[in-house]
Amino acid sequence: MSTPTPRGLLLCDDLIFTSRVTGTAKALGLFVAAARDVTALSSMARKEPPTCVLLDLNHPQLDLVALLDELRSIGPMRVLGYGSHVEAATLHAARVAGCDPVLPRSRFVEELPTALTGWLSPM
Repeated sequence: MSTPTPRGLLLCDDLIFTSRVTGTAKALGLFVAAARDVTALSSMARKEPPTCVLLDLNHPQLDLVALLDELRSIGPMRVLGYGSHVEAATLHAARVAGCDPVLPRSRFVEELPTALTGWLSPM
């Protein structure tokens, strides 16, 4: 059985949360590949460009501006950022840097089952 082409990439170092996102994708007939660190995410994106990257804005390795520059050099893709609702400055900085949409983590989880298909659709 072949693995579907990754349409989404997730940067997250929380294994339980990663499982939740990838499991939701699988239940919807979609595929989201997960990277625990920025180097792996970059490599995966270069190997097979996704239509959407889902970024944990609280990831300890994340240099958002540098990563967004790199992803833009690969090609067009949606970059969604999610993070703690109490870190409003982080969420705002992600919007300014070019993530769209940017969601508090709770809203990301709430919308995941109904919005993931749209987030992964080509731009």
